[in-house]
Amino acid sequence: MAERLILRDYLARDRTHLANERTLLAYWRTALAFLILGPFIIKFFPSTESTILAIISIIFGIGLFIYGTIRFHKYKEHIHKR
Repeated sequence: MAERLILRDYLARDRTHLANERTLLAYWRTALAFLILGPFIIKFFPSTESTILAIISIIFGIGLFIYGTIRFHKYKEHIHKR
């Protein structure tokens, strides 16, 4: 027996969707910071250790961008199923 959704349920779904989008933007903002940090380190601290740290920062930024995007789409599907 499917229950009929009322206005409160629709608004709750909308709030959840907006929260999911805010979380995606937070992941992207953090990933962008790590992606910018890598070239900054390479430019202003030219040493082997700094280059390794910069590469790790760039890889982490890319990974965070991908993880945040996948997580967003997973929860987006979950939100719209209900």
